[in-house]
Amino acid sequence: MTDINESGIPTGPIDREPLDYPAPSDVYPDTARKAEILTDVFRTAGVELGAYDNRIATWLAQTADWSTFAVITSWVQRAAQTGTEKD
Repeated sequence: MTDINESGIPTGPIDREPLDYPAPSDVYPDTARKAEILTDVFRTAGVELGAYDNRIATWLAQTADWSTFAVITSWVQRAAQTGTEKD
């Protein structure tokens, strides 16, 4: 497995389901925390969100299981880093 950042999002290519987060004594982030993580990743990536974008981001946070959410969020995070490295 690749490294995982402080929010539990993988920071590199993912070869298996990302179940390494949270630690065994922790619980998976709730919907509000997942929405916060995703919004943070979009902000850091420089993605400007409109009202419908926010609606879909909230929907994703509400409906996606942790591993699906972590993979999708990781894609955005890694794509932004790739774009920064090319500049």
